Amino acid sequence: MVHLMKRVFPSILAFLLLVGSVSLSAFLNGKQVYAKGDGTVHTTSSMGDRQNQPDDPKGELVSIEGEMRAVWVPFMSLDMKDTDHSQQAFQMKFDNIIAQAKECGLNTLVVHVRSHGDAMYPSDYYPWSHLLTGTQGQDPGFDPLQYMVEATHKAGMQFHAWVNPLRIQVNGSPAVLSQDNPYIVWRNDENPSNDQWVLDYNEDKYYNPAIPKVRQQIIDGVKEIVAKYAVDAIHFDDYFYPTTDAAYDQASYNEYVAQFGEGGKPLSLADWRTTNINTLISGVYSAIKAVNPQVQFGISPQGNISNDIGMGADVYSWGSAKGYVDYLCPQLYVNFEHPLLPFNKMADDWRALVTNSNIKLYFGLGVYKVGSDADNGTWNSDGDILKKQVEYGRDKGCDGFMLYSWDYLKAPQTQTEISNVIEILNQ
Repeated sequence: MVHLMKRVFPSILAFLLLVGSVSLSAFLNGKQVYAKGDGTVHTTSSMGDRQNQPDDPKGELVSIEGEMRAVWVPFMSLDMKDTDHSQQAFQMKFDNIIAQAKECGLNTLVVHVRSHGDAMYPSDYYPWSHLLTGTQGQDPGFDPLQYMVEATHKAGMQFHAWVNPLRIQVNGSPAVLSQDNPYIVWRNDENPSNDQWVLDYNEDKYYNPAIPKVRQQIIDGVKEIVAKYAVDAIHFDDYFYPTTDAAYDQASYNEYVAQFGEGGKPLSLADWRTTNINTLISGVYSAIKAVNPQVQFGISPQGNISNDIGMGADVYSWGSAKGYVDYLCPQLYVNFEHPLLPFNKMADDWRALVTNSNIKLYFGLGVYKVGSDADNGTWNSDGDILKKQVEYGRDKGCDGFMLYSWDYLKAPQTQTEISNVIEILNQ
């Protein structure tokens, strides 16, 4: 019973906090203008002209029959650094992505559209992605997302818009944040109260999900995509709290605890963080459904459930309760011979975790490890590891598979495995 309450209580509190924060929904709703110290983020000319953007999504959503056969297209695959940064070059790059996925018989692309608190489209909330021009905040002169969605649908495939909700800068990427990046604005304005709206972890930078206005910005950023583009789904990956270190968000947690006064009973740090993430996730889900109930919302957590819980990802609630997600796709990037968490054990655990019949369960497969020395060299054997994983997943009743990542569909070391897994995926 105690274990159950630890799982359920943060979810209940998350709902209450979400209801209490509805009055903040107007924050960052539409174009904003900087007023020093108020924390708002304005739309500059570098973020693109929104006046010619239609209010309704462009085109219709795509339905697929049978199981999900998807591939992740990470931000590295969209980097224009070796091109002339032109619209034509981008479209040629993406056409090649579609062609290779179609050649493999896949039916869905999961494409990075906001990887570092930036956007592959003109946004009212986030600066232009550095991937397009080499400089964050610089308008490329065209709308990449519009083309990607339309081209993917024309090919008869679904388009899932992949968003990192909290990441701003990791491992020095992007090298320089634009002046209109909310991190720069909030840290450099004259209002000290918004300094904790973004957090630093070593050299990396993240949004702080404990702040209602920050959560609302993330929610509104997702709502913007669904309202203006015919994406079939919004997709979050596994980046939530980057550390269990109490020092990371100590100031925000101390403010929360202080509200209870002497003798109060605040949540533990771990449960408080989980509540913050649950409030964000349920808010995103509700916002998507308010715009278009047909658009799906999915999350791809780490395969290691203990790691998910440690970073505030309440996968038990997401897989059982209504109002969080439409699908889960755990990253099962291990093989059957893994010494600690073999594939079959992880697959069994996730199958047992997703108890809501309305929530789809997909398995994420680690193509990038094939033919490498990863996991003590156990990926060098057989040549049919991925095929066996698909067979195992089907036996367990999962609803499909996602491959990580597109770049490895044609890599020399993966060809035997890819041929085998594509053959069985298309049976």
